[in-house]
Amino acid sequence: MKKIVLILIFLSTTINAQTDSKIYDIINNVSANRIKKDIKTLTEFGTRNTFSDTISNTRGIGAARRWIKAQFETISKNCNNCLTTFYQKDFVTKKGNRRVPHDAWVVNVVAIQKGTKFPNRYIIMSGDIDSRASNTMDFTTDAPGANDNASGMAGTIEAARVLSNYQFESSIVYVGLSGEEQGLFGGAGLAKYAKEKQWDIIGVLNNDMIGNIKGVDGIIDNRSFRIFSEPVPANETERQRRARRFYGGEVDGISRQLARYIYKTTKTYMPEMNPMMIYRLDRFGRGGHHRPFNDLGFAGIRIMEAHENYTQQHQDIRTENGIKYGDTFEHVNFEYAKKLTAVNAITMASLALSPPSPKNVGIGGIVEASVKLQWDKVEGAKGYKIYWRDTTSPTWDHSRYVGNVNRFLLEGIVIDNFLFGIVAVGKNGHESIVSFPSKIFRKW
Repeated sequence: MKKIVLILIFLSTTINAQTDSKIYDIINNVSANRIKKDIKTLTEFGTRNTFSDTISNTRGIGAARRWIKAQFETISKNCNNCLTTFYQKDFVTKKGNRRVPHDAWVVNVVAIQKGTKFPNRYIIMSGDIDSRASNTMDFTTDAPGANDNASGMAGTIEAARVLSNYQFESSIVYVGLSGEEQGLFGGAGLAKYAKEKQWDIIGVLNNDMIGNIKGVDGIIDNRSFRIFSEPVPANETERQRRARRFYGGEVDGISRQLARYIYKTTKTYMPEMNPMMIYRLDRFGRGGHHRPFNDLGFAGIRIMEAHENYTQQHQDIRTENGIKYGDTFEHVNFEYAKKLTAVNAITMASLALSPPSPKNVGIGGIVEASVKLQWDKVEGAKGYKIYWRDTTSPTWDHSRYVGNVNRFLLEGIVIDNFLFGIVAVGKNGHESIVSFPSKIFRKW
């Protein structure tokens, strides 16, 4: 009997500790030099303001997006045409938009790496193509936008280079979004496109400023980064809101679970990094290109540096009182941008290799010293794992692998004191994002 118990303990430990060597290879294959080269090229288009020149081959948003598309096409050629690349665009007018100087097409550059098993499940990594000067209506002044956001765009291109060497069960989308500085137009357009095409979006990783390590407060930190996420979906129903008053889940929406997944993946494969989960949609009073996806009910988060330097954001290039203003190439730390690109790449790889999250998760156990959970099985899962945590904990701290079942009784655990979730585990050991219970049941 003792031998059986030891075997079970060993198997449980093995499942919990399992890692995939491919993920380490992905980390090692991300290149700081390639990211540096791409950021340099993007800054040399002069300005990438969304409303700048679209005809020139050397200056303006048009030249920049054509170059980005060419990079995706080259990557695709090198992987036997594994990427489908296209422009997705929407027409934006001056009327009713105070940051739009003239009517124009807002054009995104999209590259899709189709999944082998779940082609309609998508994990999206985005960077912003556009840049801006001090005056957002000024579309002619030089605005190199090195960190904001050539860094995120270069990281997205580099992730495509690395991940295109592998096959994944779910699809990965690499996209350059436009119109961010004028009102998140590019993200809104692609989110609407995804909704119309009925994409099953696993999550959106919005990368906006991933190359600065020296904050305006003087702090230098090349290991910390922030993950911004909203607590619950913006389009939740009134019934769901009322249920939370009694059952909890105030910080357990789909975007928050995506943030926790990034945190866990980073801690597992890049323990030297310090992911900071920020319980807010974005920086105080500000916004990013994940928000339009959130507005339509998709999971989406923002990944960015921990310490910003505001003298280098949205600033004309100049020197005042000894301070150099402007978002120029010299301020970007390319090794740091490499690290955050790797965080994105391993998150997308892990998600794209995992089965879908369990559906219709129900929970019971009111006035009992046990917790009952049930869920619908999903394709591709070899088994399931229950996670739970203290109600005040930001991370899933306890887990139990329960095998290939669709219901389980956790005895001796009082439902009142913890929060619970379920993941599907694939044959390769990769886990889905946690599914938080969506219904309550009383009969077992």
